[in-house]
Amino acid sequence: MRVAAPARPATGWPLLPDLLLAALAGALQALASAPGVVGMATLWPLTLLSAGWLAARAGRAPSAWRAAGLGWVFGTAWLVAGTGWLFISMHRYGGMPAWLSAAAVLALSGALSLYLMLAVGAFRRLARGRAAGDALLFAALWAAAEWARGVIFTGFPWAASGYAQVDGPLARLAPLVGVYGIGAVAAGLAAWVALARTLRAAVPALVATGVGLAALAAWGGMSFTRPVGELRVTLLQGNVPQDQKFDPEHMLAALQWHTGQLVDAGPGLVVAPETAIPLLPQQMPEGYWDELRRLFNRPDRAALVGVPLGNDKAGYTNSVAGLSADTALSPAGFYRYDKHHLVPFGEFIPWGFRWFVDLMHMPLGDFSRGPLAPPPFVVGAQRIGPNICYEDLFGEELAARLVDRVNAPTIFANVSNIAWFGRSHAIEQHLLISRMRTLELQRPMIRATNTGATAVIDHTGRVTALLPPHTRGVLRGTVQGRDGVTPYAWWAGHAGLWPLIGGVIAVLGWAGWRRR
Repeated sequence: MRVAAPARPATGWPLLPDLLLAALAGALQALASAPGVVGMATLWPLTLLSAGWLAARAGRAPSAWRAAGLGWVFGTAWLVAGTGWLFISMHRYGGMPAWLSAAAVLALSGALSLYLMLAVGAFRRLARGRAAGDALLFAALWAAAEWARGVIFTGFPWAASGYAQVDGPLARLAPLVGVYGIGAVAAGLAAWVALARTLRAAVPALVATGVGLAALAAWGGMSFTRPVGELRVTLLQGNVPQDQKFDPEHMLAALQWHTGQLVDAGPGLVVAPETAIPLLPQQMPEGYWDELRRLFNRPDRAALVGVPLGNDKAGYTNSVAGLSADTALSPAGFYRYDKHHLVPFGEFIPWGFRWFVDLMHMPLGDFSRGPLAPPPFVVGAQRIGPNICYEDLFGEELAARLVDRVNAPTIFANVSNIAWFGRSHAIEQHLLISRMRTLELQRPMIRATNTGATAVIDHTGRVTALLPPHTRGVLRGTVQGRDGVTPYAWWAGHAGLWPLIGGVIAVLGWAGWRRR
């Protein structure tokens, strides 16, 4: 069997400059979705430039091994630049030595980049020298690498490439294909331009693709959901430093502030952030919990409050308690949402890593997992779907809540505490992630966080109200609920991300046939 030539003649660039350029391109991929200023538009063209460079260099690498190495360096630099704030949690708050914290960030980034390494190596192996076909192959392998990083071993999808397109033209595809689909389309387009032998040869195909994408964008720009009334909301941002949050000397002051705001919130829904009450109900001052429930036993008031729940026998959960006149009549006396997608090392300890957790002086432990699609918290005409911290990174899991149309949330509410990561760009990234979820599902998202970004986001991804991060304050606004299902919400809700993987497998099968 004859093996066709690579996409372009292989070029024997010196190894070190090649690796340095790969690291620079990976860092640009991270920079595209981390501008560093809340409310600033993403630098989405950088994702096209960096992905295009990787496709071009991988296609001309002397071997598949060399291409795989470039992919690994690219991915490692991408994740180090995009999630380097993990260093803060381990060193400043976990007490780990600086060198060990830095090594842990580098090791995690390198391990998670093995998926991209395999994808880029496979691309070099299967590319056949036709720009359009090779671009399709690159897009499929890119999607496979991002899917693997976002799913395997509970997943770490932070800094996925599609998030940078929230402010770009490809954002209109979100209700159709979701963040991974957007990332694949962006990577494929960039590869097509980068792999074209001449601009003249690429123009007709690019024009045809542009027309096709414009048609898809017009479809994605449709409103698949409909309004179902408005809700007044009050969102609390306590700005409690992480080293004080569970300290007895400061805990009482933070508890008093949150309690005061709950009392003064007025009509509508008030939302307090993750572990706003850092005590189990049985640890609270006598009568405190009963008084809080009595306060919201009124038809015009409701609250969602982050609080840990459970006991030694039943286990503990990271939860949100809902208080209203309706829940006061329930057996428990309140609505309960238990976090489903737990954070590795933070909320559960992976097998074999107890030694690593013991190196950090943090209040970590093993929490119990809540259901995937719990019932919503009903406030008037609205059905609120709580999610805690980085649960909103998993769009397919939020989509699963929309399968039951009767109980589908009309508004999503994220409560978070990322004070673990200090004054880093994690806040801006998390706001970007929530905006993508609103585009995918065409549902508004309200965010009540400890240090930011506390915001109201409408169903088009637009931030309509925002508190400055790292400040203590109260955000008041109005949010319009939505009912209905986008195409992405339908297929992801019923089948998860498997349709995406099915498409990847089909492209790889075609590429294997083409190679023969």
